[in-house]
Amino acid sequence: MWTLFKDASQEKSRMEAMEGNQQRVEVNILLLGAHNVGKSALTVRFLTRRFISEYGDIESVYSRVDRIDGQEICFNIWDSQYAQPGEKSSSVSDKQLQWADGMILVYNMCDRSSFDIVQQQLQQIRRSRKPSSVPIIIVANKRDLQRHRSVSGKEGRLLALSQQCGFFEVSAAETYHGVLLVFHRLVDLVKETRAIRKSMAGVRGIVRSVSAVFAKKRAE
Repeated sequence: MWTLFKDASQEKSRMEAMEGNQQRVEVNILLLGAHNVGKSALTVRFLTRRFISEYGDIESVYSRVDRIDGQEICFNIWDSQYAQPGEKSSSVSDKQLQWADGMILVYNMCDRSSFDIVQQQLQQIRRSRKPSSVPIIIVANKRDLQRHRSVSGKEGRLLALSQQCGFFEVSAAETYHGVLLVFHRLVDLVKETRAIRKSMAGVRGIVRSVSAVFAKKRAE
């Protein structure tokens, strides 16, 4: 099941209706990348299993509920507007940065300029959020056209490694399974990040409590 949210009020109402459902995990996923890299094709392939090659320049937020290992996962997917070299649209907005629990940065392995845009967007994200706070997966799309490849797999993997990101090479045109692995892997990373954050919050709480006890004893 997937839904296109036409405005923020619809999304807010849906999220409020889900409150209190402890069995469902909600994950906000932001897709970024240049024009014609296949962000929308990846999104729709994941949502519907179908491949559609042509899309308009439309920014949308979609939702889909899956059951993974017995747990309901609600995917909220923000398919961002196209970014073109040298244009302001290649930047990531503060709203997007705050909204996202995880990000997928997509480039076309046959278009080096799209790889450059992913690097630029990564730099901006890292200036605003630490690697431990938002998991990122870099996706090299259009593997079915790799005979025209201009960005090697080694370059993509090295970029991902240097920025502490996951990395996949896929073809939205050829296979659903590869696309599915990308989204499910990102959910795993988001859940791991949340668990670490919760654990650290617990440790900080204990430290504060112990410090308060010792401060009280010193004051007595």
